[in-house]
Amino acid sequence: MPRLPQLYPWLSAVASAFGGCLSPAQARALAWFSFGMVLARSCAVTAVATELADLLGQKRDTVKQRLREWYVEAAAKAGTHRRAVGVRACFKPLLRWVLEDWPSRRLAVALDATTLGQRFTALVVSVLYKGCAVPVAWKILPARAKHAWKGEWLALLAEFRRALPRGWTVVVLTDRGLYAKWLYQAIRRLGWHPFMRVNTRGTFRPAGQKQRLPLQSFVPQVGSQYKGAGEAFKDRPKRLRCTLLARWDEGYADPWLVRTDLPPEAAEVCWYGLRAWIEQGFKRLKSGGWDWQQTRMTDPARAERLWLVMAVATWWCLRVGGEAEAAEAGVPAETVGPLPEQEPAAAPKAPRPAVLTPAAAPAGPPARVVSVFVRGRIAIRNTLLRDGKWRLGQVLPDPWPTQAPAARTRASPAA
Repeated sequence: MPRLPQLYPWLSAVASAFGGCLSPAQARALAWFSFGMVLARSCAVTAVATELADLLGQKRDTVKQRLREWYVEAAAKAGTHRRAVGVRACFKPLLRWVLEDWPSRRLAVALDATTLGQRFTALVVSVLYKGCAVPVAWKILPARAKHAWKGEWLALLAEFRRALPRGWTVVVLTDRGLYAKWLYQAIRRLGWHPFMRVNTRGTFRPAGQKQRLPLQSFVPQVGSQYKGAGEAFKDRPKRLRCTLLARWDEGYADPWLVRTDLPPEAAEVCWYGLRAWIEQGFKRLKSGGWDWQQTRMTDPARAERLWLVMAVATWWCLRVGGEAEAAEAGVPAETVGPLPEQEPAAAPKAPRPAVLTPAAAPAGPPARVVSVFVRGRIAIRNTLLRDGKWRLGQVLPDPWPTQAPAARTRASPAA
């Protein structure tokens, strides 16, 4: 690619972040590809190549071939010094880049899977940030092929653990479709805290009691809540010492039932509201951002390499968007202190379910009319067009929630 002085800082930032796992040529291609993605609002190679070719005064097919060589395997590349991008080797520098300016040492992470029709299934570990999520480790599998996910999830968690600096407190959130005892225990072995939503079916025996009670009985009606230590699962091989957090708010069809290893006094069920941010992260990868659903790729390995470009572009947009939001109106920093690292405390008996009152549900931050992602994408392009300058943005995590988000009654804004 020819030189464009305005983009030198971005090229330098990407090269600095990934210099240990990518060659200089690969790092430059990653920087140009991610920048072109922001311009094109798409991950489609043709769309990105069209934007960059016009900007740089080059032929589109020439630019397209250079971009294509980013994600194809070594055998499909031209030249004698051919080398495929090693995606897994890039997970560590990607996470280190995300955490580089993080103001605290506390992190919310979500595990989830997303599909692309009958073609791909992506298993994803994402860092949750300002109403969205940035993927930091992933595995893409053929959607139609039968494949056990347990080994893949354990491998992704191990990759994430190797990338994480020492001394970080991590809360790992999963939805009802991804709850299993082996996963709960795997998260704990890594020194992190599982935060797993479960279905209303099942029972829980509060500490100090002999009788198991249906989960639904802990939050029998809208407006009730409960937290307490005890034992989950009836069958002995499945039994699990944990804390049950339960709450049923107005507007929700079902209560939130969350199992965690944190003591009852150290955890709030409303933190589970952060998990919804990974859904916004998937939206930004697809129709609400990079239009991955339009890809014609059929090779999972190629798709994994393309995801690295999307992850870098997403994180850039979130950094710049967060900075732009903070400049417009003050955004508070994280407010919840460190979490304890001990086992759940055993209470002599279970507390009675409590009824929520207005005082027990303090107001949360106002809802965003425009997402941080969209703000960032607009600011990157407009700052370059208006001032001829580049923006990297600033890391400004939101405060941890103090109440569950309001139930949605209509579709959210397109932004």
